[in-house]
Amino acid sequence: MEETPDVNGAFPRLNDAQIDRLSEYGGVHQRTRAGDVLCRTGESWPGFLVILTGKIAVVDRPADEAGEQPGDRDGGGPGMVTVHGPRRFLGELGLLTGQRSFVNAVVDEAGELLAVPVDGLRELIACDPPLGDLILRAYVIRRSMLLGSGTGLRIVGSRFSADSRRLLEFAARNRLPHRWIDLEDDPSAETLLRHFGIAPQDAPVVVWGSKRVLRNPSNAELAQVIGLTTPASPPDTDLLVVGAGPAGLAAAVYGASDGLTTVVVDAVATGGQAGTSPRIENYLGFPAGIAGADLTDRATLQADRFGARVRVPAEAISLERRDGLLAVGLAEGEPVRARCLIIATGARYRRLDVPCLQRFEGTSVFYAATVIEAQACRPGPVVVVGGGNSAGQAALFLARHGSRVTLLLRGGELSAKMSLYLVEQVERAETIEVRRHTIVREAHGDGTLRAVVTEDNRTGERETVPARALFVFIGAVPHTGWLARHLELDERGFVRTGPGTPLETSWRGVFAAGDVRSGSVKRVASAVGEGAMAVQMVHRHLTRTG
Repeated sequence: MEETPDVNGAFPRLNDAQIDRLSEYGGVHQRTRAGDVLCRTGESWPGFLVILTGKIAVVDRPADEAGEQPGDRDGGGPGMVTVHGPRRFLGELGLLTGQRSFVNAVVDEAGELLAVPVDGLRELIACDPPLGDLILRAYVIRRSMLLGSGTGLRIVGSRFSADSRRLLEFAARNRLPHRWIDLEDDPSAETLLRHFGIAPQDAPVVVWGSKRVLRNPSNAELAQVIGLTTPASPPDTDLLVVGAGPAGLAAAVYGASDGLTTVVVDAVATGGQAGTSPRIENYLGFPAGIAGADLTDRATLQADRFGARVRVPAEAISLERRDGLLAVGLAEGEPVRARCLIIATGARYRRLDVPCLQRFEGTSVFYAATVIEAQACRPGPVVVVGGGNSAGQAALFLARHGSRVTLLLRGGELSAKMSLYLVEQVERAETIEVRRHTIVREAHGDGTLRAVVTEDNRTGERETVPARALFVFIGAVPHTGWLARHLELDERGFVRTGPGTPLETSWRGVFAAGDVRSGSVKRVASAVGEGAMAVQMVHRHLTRTG
């Protein structure tokens, strides 16, 4: 087979010095034979594998599982992904984060490998930044390539099912390679269900590899299978961070790098709202902008590199003091105890007060604009409600993915709440129509949205606007329901901090950072800064209390 060309540094070749360097971290030589399966879908990678001689193919399924299944890409059976030759290395982001493999690695031409234990690779990344950066960059790009390839999990269900949307959102938010097979549109869906002996009414299901089927799994069950769930938290945790958005990940990086035993938990995924942003263009150091998912991947790897433990999904539901420690109860599993706590749970978008709108949520009413939503509603038309940066970014993202967008503003000026660089891009976009002084009054459709009725808030005039999907960005509600009986909150439910210590709450040793904090600036940069600053206050508290 022909070797796959390199793409933007996804498949770099290592030189002799780099290979020798890897040998210092526990690397051992292994002979390979044609047809050997080095790793299967659903298994943990056996280590960091560098090809010295021969070729290795990365495929959807190896030859011994090659009987065509319904739902295979293009109906053509197992698909080829990439072929690697000498001096290239295998794996992708999941190798470092502990996730199981989404592909199979099969020896195409016999040769020799250098196999480095994953712990050895982690040590090398910490000690050899140039080589570590080369590997990390390749892994991040490879994960992005897998996300667009149709490889990985197959989620089969109805687009009208709330559980289908839940599983799709969980896969998308956690950047899990997957393919959506719609019972309404994809003729292979029912055939695939029959292949596994599953009735359509029992969907959604998740097909993992060639044999394993999960029937409507919970997020926690899916995370366990994929390898997202980490081991139990250590009993001597110094710092617990609740929320893994920019503030929480920054706190994890600075806490762990400062030597604190650090655990991070999040109810859904790392990244928070920033992780769903198609592009963050005003974050320092990225003049061309950076996708929220890419920023999240880098920050999560950085936290992991310093030893922070990230647990997803793990929803915090209670807070108490127990035996001199802070104990946070989780929806599933044992409580996590720690000496200090940083609350970085962020906020979720408000819902429109429109009759019957909730029946379209999850199928055609959304509060984030990711690739999943863009593909579901393409070519549109779609309606975006809101006047802030999130609404502007969503409108531009959807327009770039082929949808015609109507952007509804309650007020009269985009510049009132939206950054100037976004205002200019929105106004230049030919496929975005901005309607000012306009609100949504009704939503119509039969299972999925077909149109919304809008009203001019000055004249009362109403109009029916065709809409295949509605995206809502009208402000935020903090994730603080689990704290209401314990900490002091402001009138809107955000956590009050200060005035003595700027980020400390009404409980000593408990701090708040990012969007969840009362009076915070809703920007990624400020959230990162507060997460870092909170760690310094944790150090002071631990010093003061001994």
